[in-house]
Amino acid sequence: MYHQSIINIKPLGFQWETNDPFLFCAHHHDDYPAGNDSFGPQASLAGRSLGQDFDAANPWRMYHGRIVPGFPAHPHRGFETITIVLNGFVDHSDSNGAAGRYGNGDVQWMTAGSGLQHAEMFPLLYQDQPNPLELFQVWLNLPAASKFAQPFFKMLWAEDIPVVTVADEAGRKTSITIIAGNLAGTHALPPAPDSWAADPANEVGIWLVQMQPEATWQLPAASQPLSRSLYFFRGDALSVAGVSIPPQHSVDLLVDLPLILKNGEEDGFFLILQGKPIDEPVSQYGPFVMNTRAEIQQAMVDYHNTQFGGWPWDRDDNVHPRSAGRFARYEDGSREEKKEADR
Repeated sequence: MYHQSIINIKPLGFQWETNDPFLFCAHHHDDYPAGNDSFGPQASLAGRSLGQDFDAANPWRMYHGRIVPGFPAHPHRGFETITIVLNGFVDHSDSNGAAGRYGNGDVQWMTAGSGLQHAEMFPLLYQDQPNPLELFQVWLNLPAASKFAQPFFKMLWAEDIPVVTVADEAGRKTSITIIAGNLAGTHALPPAPDSWAADPANEVGIWLVQMQPEATWQLPAASQPLSRSLYFFRGDALSVAGVSIPPQHSVDLLVDLPLILKNGEEDGFFLILQGKPIDEPVSQYGPFVMNTRAEIQQAMVDYHNTQFGGWPWDRDDNVHPRSAGRFARYEDGSREEKKEADR
C-alpha cells in the first residue's frame, strides 16, 4: 500500500507519461563527441537509421537529423512546447523567420497555436572536446479557446530564472529552479501570453529540483485539486512521504497535504509538473493536438495547403554560425543576445 497521497509509481522511458494539462515530457540525454565542420559528430554514422535514429542503446542519437543531430523542420498546432536545456545547445528556426541559440540552463517557451513549423537542432559546437546534451521538452496543452492563438516564442534565460534554495535542520540544501508557477512567494518569469500557465488560477508549476545528499524538503500542498507528478531522473534513492521511489521512476501525487521528501546518499535530481486540468477532450495525431478528430483532419489539410507560412530557411536542419553565441531573434525583428553560459 502506498501513502494516501501517492496515486501510483511508474518507470520512466524516453517519453514520460504526464497528466492533464500536460501531454508528455521527453528527456534527451546524449553524450555527443567532438563536432565536425558541419556541426555533426566526429564519428562514424554507419549502421544508424539516419532520419529515425532513436536507439536508446547508443550513448548518443541523431534523432531525425542526418548531418546535425536534432529535429529538422516539422509542424505543430494546438499546444505549447517548453524546452529546458540543462547542458549543451539548441538552435531554433521557425516558419515565422524567428531564430535563436540557447542552452546551459536556458528555457524556450513556444506556443504553436494556430500552426507553426520549427526546427530544433543540436549543433556540436566544440571541435576539440565532447558536446554533451541534456534537455527536457514538456508539451503543455492549450484549451479550445486558445488552440488558434497567434504562434509565439520567448526565451527564459538561465541567469534570469529564479531559484529558491532552502536548508533543512542539518543544513543540507534543496534548490528549486522555478520555470513556471510560484513557490514560497517566488514567482517564475511570465510564460507565453496565451498559455494555460499564464492564468495564476491554474497553478501550473514546472520545478526542477536538486537535493544535496540526505537532504529533506517539504513539498507544499496546493490550494485546489491539481495534477502533480514528480519525475526522479537522477540519484540513488528518494523517499516521498516515507515511500521509496526508485531512480528513473515517476510518482503521481495528491496535493491536499504537504509531503516530506528525503534524498539518498547522492545528489538527487527530479522534475515536478503540476497544474489544474484543462478537462477537455484531446485528439492527437503526431504534431497536432486538438479537441476533435475533425479538427485534426482540418489541421492536416491546412498544413498541406499553407505549410503554416512556408519555410524561409535554406535547409530544413538550419543551424546558426559557430560564433553566434546565445541569442534570440523574434518575428518582429527584435533581438536579444547573451553572454555564453558556463558549461
